[in-house]
Amino acid sequence: MKRDELGDLVAFLAVADERSFTRAAAQLGTSQSALSHTVRRLEERMGVRLLTRTTRNVVPTEAGEQLAETLRPAFNDIRGRIDALSAMRQRPGGTIRITSSRHAAETILMPAVKALMVEYPEINVEVSIEQRLVDLVAERFDAGVRLGERVEKDMIAVRIGPELRMVVAGSPAYFERHPKPVTPHDLTQHRCINLRMPTLGGLYAWEFERDGRPLNVRVEGQFVCNDVPMIIDAAVDGLGLTCLPDDHLQPLLDEGKLIPVLQDWSPPFPGYHLYYPSRRLASPAFALLVDALRYR
Repeated sequence: MKRDELGDLVAFLAVADERSFTRAAAQLGTSQSALSHTVRRLEERMGVRLLTRTTRNVVPTEAGEQLAETLRPAFNDIRGRIDALSAMRQRPGGTIRITSSRHAAETILMPAVKALMVEYPEINVEVSIEQRLVDLVAERFDAGVRLGERVEKDMIAVRIGPELRMVVAGSPAYFERHPKPVTPHDLTQHRCINLRMPTLGGLYAWEFERDGRPLNVRVEGQFVCNDVPMIIDAAVDGLGLTCLPDDHLQPLLDEGKLIPVLQDWSPPFPGYHLYYPSRRLASPAFALLVDALRYR
């Protein structure tokens, strides 16, 4: 159906319901003559008379009444849905779809989401746990949570967590058998636990920096895994050194189950951010979520 054909149907139904070109024209904000021309064009296109016109009133023909009965429920449904969308602008409601890595979802996203859903029962949230970077627009997500350095430049990014540092650490049992590395180059003499990257499948190169000069080191060891909790367990069990963001390891560092090394080679980097394509016409529910997550 062409766009002008839909407009003709709206015009016809207004006349059929009002039984008057004058009243229908006032309702639609047009002239009586333009409305009469529109209905005549519709009748010519359909090849059937839809309205019987007299000097006193306008009455739908049998064909016109059948068409009106067909159009009323459809247009009422459209009106109802538009009203519902307008109501969403007035009160927080609707569904927010978010993609996030598991650790960020557990430690940052979910505490805010739980509190939001309790306070606003009409807000629904769907969280999809993904390690890969997701195309928000193509996969119809409202927002994503990732490390700041992994957010695309064309996205709006809101900081939702503190800065992080990469930490190289091993268990006390491991360091009983091996000397602590002094520089990243010493890692070639150590058993290291490699992380298999989820997006391209390569191994993560351990990243260091000192005096503004970056240094990446390819490490080797007996164990490779694409799951961070399993890597942490392996490090605690003494299978080798691990290199992960400090928010993953801090409880174990505090308990002495892991010992950090090479700390002066690990400067801070941007932590977790909520990112999304546009600020334009954000729903009240989404605005509340952004405010709840914003790092202060």
